[in-house]
Amino acid sequence: MGEAPEIYIPPTLKLKALRAALGVSLLFFVFYIAAHYIWDLPFPTPVDLLKIMITAIAGVGLGVGFSRLWPLPPQPGFERVIRTLLLVIPALGIGIGVQFLLEGFQAQRAFYLIFAFAAWIGSGFIVRYATD
Repeated sequence: MGEAPEIYIPPTLKLKALRAALGVSLLFFVFYIAAHYIWDLPFPTPVDLLKIMITAIAGVGLGVGFSRLWPLPPQPGFERVIRTLLLVIPALGIGIGVQFLLEGFQAQRAFYLIFAFAAWIGSGFIVRYATD
């Protein structure tokens, strides 16, 4: 017989990842709409909202892929801190590349932060079982 798996992958992983991406998108939709009225930033166009959604979906996808390689440890501790740093720092770099692809050098939105935040959120779905 085979051994029990060492990690827990939710059976509805795709649905959870989609919900997380839509939740991150909604958070930033509301933020940029409120920022228009509070700080007089440009009102987000439907194209901006689509770019935010694409960035959030890509970020969550990166987070889920990373968590397949290095699942979330069962207990809080130093490993979680290192794991988070090894995810978010490269995600910020990739996010800057996404920023240049979507907006060029005259950016009005912080797509790199959306990408990194979404990657961090997406990396928490796959968890390693506790080994005693």
